[in-house]
Order: sequence, then C-alpha cells, then structure tokens
Amino acid sequence: MDLPPYLQPFVLAPPEIQPERDGALDVYRPAGKTGGPLPVIVFVPGGPVPPDLRPRPREWPVFRGYGSLAASSGAVGVVVDHPLRSTTDYPLAADAITAAADRARGLPGVDSGRVALWFFSGAGLLTTGWIGAAPDWLRCVATSYPVLVPPPGWEVDPRFRPVESLAAAGSPPLLLTRAGREDPGLAAGVADFVAEAGRRGADLDVIDVPHGRHSFDVLDHDPSSRAAVTQAMAWTMRKLNR
Repeated sequence: MDLPPYLQPFVLAPPEIQPERDGALDVYRPAGKTGGPLPVIVFVPGGPVPPDLRPRPREWPVFRGYGSLAASSGAVGVVVDHPLRSTTDYPLAADAITAAADRARGLPGVDSGRVALWFFSGAGLLTTGWIGAAPDWLRCVATSYPVLVPPPGWEVDPRFRPVESLAAAGSPPLLLTRAGREDPGLAAGVADFVAEAGRRGADLDVIDVPHGRHSFDVLDHDPSSRAAVTQAMAWTMRKLNR
C-alpha cells in the first residue's frame, strides 16, 4: 500500500536526531554541541489538520527531517504541535505559536535573541502578526509553499492577511520558497504577496522550485527540491548568525 503524502520521506537525509518532547514542542539539539547558546528555528507545520489524524504533523518524516536538519546546521530545531484543526482555528493557533516561540526562547542552551520562525502550507496565514509587528529577537521569517491569501470557502478571521500586513513597519527579513507547480489559486495569493512586498520595499528573498509541487520536500525527490531546502536552511542560518 502506498504511503499517504504526509508520511513520505523527506527529500534530504540529515543525521537523524531524536527529539526531546517538551509539551507542544519537539526539540532537536545538535549532537555533542558545546559552547555558547545556540539560535533556534521554530517550525510551524501547515493545516488545517483533522483532530483525529495520526500521527500528528510534528511526527511526520518531513518535520523530523527539518528538525534534524536545523540541529545538523548548528541551531536548535523546534517543531510545534499547534491546534489548527479547521479554518476557524487561526486565532487559537496564532496564540499557540506565540506561546511556543516564548517557550522556545526559554529553552536551556538557546540564545533568546536569535530566533527564526518557519511556516509551511496553510500555516502561512499565521505569519501575519510576525510580519507586521516583529519583536527585536525575531531575526527572520521563512515560508515554504505557503498559503498567503485564504482560498475561497475558508472561514478565516479577517485579521490573518499576510499581504496586508506588509503595510506595517518593522518587517523582518522574509524568505519564500515557491513551488512552480502550485495550485493556481494558492499561486495567485503568493504572486500578490510578492508584488506587494516589492511595492513596500520589504526585505524578501524568493527561492523557486520550478517543477516542484505543493509539499515538494516530500513529493519531488529531485536535485531542485534538495537544493531549495538546502538553500532555505542556509539563508535562515545566515540571518540567525549575522
């Protein structure tokens, strides 16, 4: 029997790290790392994900892969289990991400002033508050194949509009990894975001995966997918270490 897409293997094979479970957080630490406090990357899986789906996203190979990749890159990786179960849950999920970021900053061995947030798929709408009012400890916001405009039929609180949040001052450096074979409706929202970022002079970098599908990091095991993930992690680490 074929595995469902969310259980497909990650496109990279970093050294596997067994995470520590800390409530809603799975924490990936570099093996044998000593010295000063480390930056932290908080990964926010997409959604909505039905409440009865098992395993939960933080246990999927893709997020175990990202957590391990962060640790092998010299950061503490944190994958969040958040309550985005339906399109009406964005306010609840946003509060959970704020709490997770605060908790991640307080973890032993973490530099609380060097934090990155990395959002995937439907969690892209949760970037809104971080783009529009970034705290000084937030070094960057990364997104992979994000939803940046609610699709038709999604009952989403009108506060969650990343394109509109670009009008606010104080946006951190932004990274968008864009799938070339994205759903046309989602691609249109991404295009609106990129265009608005250009008009606003936002600090936005884009990594394109021309032949990649939504969730290319598990669906498309090819050099362009692997290169995109590698480049995105390198970009994030540069922002954290500057």
